[in-house]
Amino acid sequence: MIKNELIDELTAQTPDVSRRDMEIIVNAVFDTMVLSLAHHNRIEIRGFGSFIAKQRDARASRNPRTGKVVAVPKKWVPFFNVGKELRERINK
Repeated sequence: MIKNELIDELTAQTPDVSRRDMEIIVNAVFDTMVLSLAHHNRIEIRGFGSFIAKQRDARASRNPRTGKVVAVPKKWVPFFNVGKELRERINK
């Protein structure tokens, strides 16, 4: 599901909220999540899962085209852990 499909689905479930307002709400939620992860905070949504930003250390890698060694700097990467309730619902 892409973001537009999510907005359409939520708008269909709440007919008293316009699509434009729902788009603002969804964007606000996602922007808040991105900002929180950028500050290295953990996000937990009960029954769904949690998001966390983990730091990957600097390392040496290889360019697959040339085989030349390339230095990859340390960076932060988002991770998602599935919650127990969601895992159980998917595996039914």
